Amino acid sequence: MAVAFQNVNSESGLKKLDDFLLTRSYISGYQASKDDITVYSYLAKPPSAEYVNALRWYKHIDALLRISGVSGEGAGVIVEGSAPITEAVATPPADDSKASAAEDDDDDDDVDLFGEETEEEKKAAEERAAALKASGKKKESGKSSVLMDVKPWDDETDMKKLEEAVRSVTMEGLTFGASKLVPVGYGIKKLQIMLTIVDDLVSVDDLIENYLTVEPINEYVQSCDIVAFNKICK
Repeated sequence: MAVAFQNVNSESGLKKLDDFLLTRSYISGYQASKDDITVYSYLAKPPSAEYVNALRWYKHIDALLRISGVSGEGAGVIVEGSAPITEAVATPPADDSKASAAEDDDDDDDVDLFGEETEEEKKAAEERAAALKASGKKKESGKSSVLMDVKPWDDETDMKKLEEAVRSVTMEGLTFGASKLVPVGYGIKKLQIMLTIVDDLVSVDDLIENYLTVEPINEYVQSCDIVAFNKICK
């Protein structure tokens, strides 16, 4: 049976989440899963220190997303009563790491910040694409929550305009939700954004290939990756 939470950004919602995580490390099961990603993506910011269990869990999931990602399927989770959160995104200020990178400019010119896609990643992407397309052929329409990374070209990309460009995309069955900036390195941050789709109406592949990485949006967006794709239980 799917776990349900009500408005995780409210005091009562955070209290329920905190109590739930008192004896658990994850939302479902014994490893991080898409259920954790779903709840994490609905939080506008890290829980305050008052909610010690929720904060501990949030930091752990945040670290996994930065380091290795989350692949567990989970048992299903429902987050109700949380309106889509739109955070004001500003261009990140220059910091010490950026200054250091500038000093070693000659060495860093050839650094590929996002890396080449490996054969395993390509295969996984193809399998994920096939699964997404298959979901669109089902007779009974369902919904899915998708957590997506949107990567800029460089540290000079205006992240506020990048997010505005992404959110300007309108498709029947597509709803954008919470977003946040996640550090990548060398002063660069990527946009991590949650979206909800109606499976019969929206293909994530089509969204990326024909909307988010073409003109005029590709002036700001270098590439997009699916971090998590989770069916929403009815």
